[in-house]
Amino acid sequence: MDSQLVRAACPHDCPDTCAIRVTVQDGRAVKVQGDPDHPPTHGALCTKVSRYPERTYHAERVLQPLRRIGPKGSGRFEPVSWAAALTDIAARLKAIAARGPDAAQAIVPYSYAGTMGLLQSESMAARFFHRLGASLLDRTICASAGGDALVATYGGKVGMHLAHYADSRLILVWGSNSIASNLHFWTFAQAAKRHGAKLVCIDPRRTETADKCHQHIALLPGTDGALALGLMRELIVNDWLDHDYIDRHTDGWPLLRERAMAWTAERTAQVCGIDADEVRGLARDYGTTKPAAIRLNYGMQRVHGGGNAVRLVAVLPCLVGAWRDAAGGMLLSASGWFKRWRNDAALQRPDLLAGRSVRTINMSTIGDDLLREASPAFGPRIEALIVYNSNPVAVAPESPKVVRGFARDDLFTVVLEQFMTDTADHADYVLPATTQLEHLDVHTSYGHTYALINEPAIQPLGQAKPNTQIFRELAAAMGFDDACFRDDDETLARNAFVPEIDFDVLRRDGWVKLPLPQAPFADGGFPTPSGKCMIDAPGLGVPDFVANHESAQSAPELARRYPLAMISPPARNFLNSSFVNVKSLRDIEGEPLLEIHEADAAPRGIADGATVRVFNDRGSYVCKARLSTRARPGVVNGLGIWWRKLGLRGTNVNEVTHQKLTDIGRAPSFYDCLVEVAPAGS
Repeated sequence: MDSQLVRAACPHDCPDTCAIRVTVQDGRAVKVQGDPDHPPTHGALCTKVSRYPERTYHAERVLQPLRRIGPKGSGRFEPVSWAAALTDIAARLKAIAARGPDAAQAIVPYSYAGTMGLLQSESMAARFFHRLGASLLDRTICASAGGDALVATYGGKVGMHLAHYADSRLILVWGSNSIASNLHFWTFAQAAKRHGAKLVCIDPRRTETADKCHQHIALLPGTDGALALGLMRELIVNDWLDHDYIDRHTDGWPLLRERAMAWTAERTAQVCGIDADEVRGLARDYGTTKPAAIRLNYGMQRVHGGGNAVRLVAVLPCLVGAWRDAAGGMLLSASGWFKRWRNDAALQRPDLLAGRSVRTINMSTIGDDLLREASPAFGPRIEALIVYNSNPVAVAPESPKVVRGFARDDLFTVVLEQFMTDTADHADYVLPATTQLEHLDVHTSYGHTYALINEPAIQPLGQAKPNTQIFRELAAAMGFDDACFRDDDETLARNAFVPEIDFDVLRRDGWVKLPLPQAPFADGGFPTPSGKCMIDAPGLGVPDFVANHESAQSAPELARRYPLAMISPPARNFLNSSFVNVKSLRDIEGEPLLEIHEADAAPRGIADGATVRVFNDRGSYVCKARLSTRARPGVVNGLGIWWRKLGLRGTNVNEVTHQKLTDIGRAPSFYDCLVEVAPAGS
């Protein structure tokens, strides 16, 4: 039996970016396991990715091009040849682009992080759309509020090194269900706990992570910024500040200090829905324990004030001098560390726009934008969508509008996919894409500081092709004869990083660690123009608490009709909408669930296991209720993101979310949503 071990990397939208070893026997991948030699991975994989071969060899893989023959959304398709599909797609796109100098802007790419590899995400695809002159896409759906806030404050998406959490004495796990979504951080946090560190979870939901922490602070959704301000006031009045660090390494503290002084523990507690003593106790722990670390995650920034909240939390480590120690500080994203080593312009070739100025479509408002008519402000009506690495019909907010848009008979839609997702069901053509085991890629990470390689472990199944190859062939069908479209994947991979990241070493070892200081901001040196933490940021000023779009404080009349705040965190065994169709994982999850506290269920006549209707003015969806203390009173947890067609009545939690954006970063406010819940028959 021929057996080999292949180096790979997890492609999914997770901070861990695990190094993987794939065992291949007689050309078939039979096992994936975490690489024990890669320090962040240390041999472990999550439940989802450990079953990756089940996904690759799934009986429902799309393995040949498909052309729609039924109504949009019907799922009725016929197989066609690659040549026929590409010829027709190119003809349709050419016809749109030929109408005038700006007409190609009616063609829109739609993609996100179905793979985070630099090749199979935005290399050849970006070249294609730049050359075409299509609309650009503002990729905001997950992290741009927090990311832009971090850039405004620190100058980049940078933070602590993952391994140093093992040496922290206090860890605030803020807005993160790390056991489910950041497993390898959690192993370092557990090591710190074994050595006597205190772990505090700050999250509206009592997550699996909260169960394992010493303390859980269950604040109301969207009040994280208020909590940060309340902590600041306690740090000030008790003089738990590092005045030297503040004076030398921050800009704008006096203005924020004045603002924070208005946030007494009592006011903070009232806004956050917690006890004043929780505010005081947390401030005492944070102000007197060294080294203290914060692991912030993106859940808390999916509200109207998410950007300001991240800015406020990011200031806290500067106030107590936590950055002086390698085991102190904060991590939201490490992706900015890679900026100086990435060669994005070489991969994506924005120069192919050749001076054309094109509009940008925000992916988070695709529901509204697909329904807009042409106008001077908006530009041409969207006439064609090419979707890859995303499932917008399931994941985009306010899905009733998204579905209406995708159902337009005059919208030409092409979807590159591995499975017949909700979005693929609405396509005119579905083109079969490879999985991570079938193509070459290189990766950065937003949770650690190692670049990784993913070698193809097996040949592509059926007629599936890598995204890079699909866009090469589509470019050829369009008549684009630029030399860059002839670059093969190895050429792309070798040019993805600057020469300091040696590709041959990356290929030999599977990863390369970035050469960075262990305590990067011990003496300031933030990547801002001044080298300081910018509390008073240009164009943004000093951060403040910003209330939710939908809350009793900001919209009292709406809150009277829809009194329950809803958040929609990911189900533990799914990753956004990925893995939902893997039966073994779906069997673990069971069915779409709404967690509701008994205090909210009882007056509504809702029993555990009952089928309920979750609704507001935007729509409604049906799921099963689970009476649980994981939900705090006044807040329900709609676990997502199920494919709509696998929901109880063909909908999912995004039926009730809205398209209003965050204060910074133009991002969606998924966790800023008021609803009512009733028995399904009522």
